[in-house]
Amino acid sequence: MWRSRAISAYKVYVQHRITEQAETLWQWLQNGAHVYICGDAERMAKDVHQALVNIAVEQGGLSADDAEAYLETLRSEKRYQKDVY
Repeated sequence: MWRSRAISAYKVYVQHRITEQAETLWQWLQNGAHVYICGDAERMAKDVHQALVNIAVEQGGLSADDAEAYLETLRSEKRYQKDVY
């Protein structure tokens, strides 16, 4: 599990960790992984969503629109869920 911030001299957020592990995360998604986003709806959830879109574009070769559609498919399959506030 990734935490929103690592213990370090500078702030590292979950979207940074997602981006660092883009290739692995994309392979997990292709193999049926589920993604759960919990926390701040104001910034964190939006930033994490954008990181996932970027991964689908960069790793999956999808257009931005197709990446959004891909994530919507994951949502409909209950493989991409959010508990944000």
